Amino acid sequence: MAGNEVHDRRKYLRIETDQVISFAEIDRPKQLGVSKDVSTGGIRFEAVGCEIELGDLLRVTFNVMQQTVVATGVVVWATDTDPICTEVGIEFIEIDPAALRLLDESMKPESVTIEESSRPAATAADKSN
Repeated sequence: MAGNEVHDRRKYLRIETDQVISFAEIDRPKQLGVSKDVSTGGIRFEAVGCEIELGDLLRVTFNVMQQTVVATGVVVWATDTDPICTEVGIEFIEIDPAALRLLDESMKPESVTIEESSRPAATAADKSN
């Protein structure tokens, strides 16, 4: 690699999220987590108070563009962020094709809504204080 170039090795484009999701091992009770980002290939989320191991098969339920998506995935990494929290990455192995289209559609720039700041612009007087 020449110079200080840094390449993103990620296979999929991701959308940052901060929504409550549910997840569970197959045939186990659901638990709640908070998603961090999602792509057509998988989801990253934070789980509290549970043990999650590499290779675990999880069913996750989350929302994309006001639509509920249910997917099954395998845990490809899990990192303890503190004594009770674990950050988890799963790779989807089963997801409805319509949900994949929704995810793909949500990654297009025109589908992202950016809220305009409601603060007035700083004036020259503000900058001099």
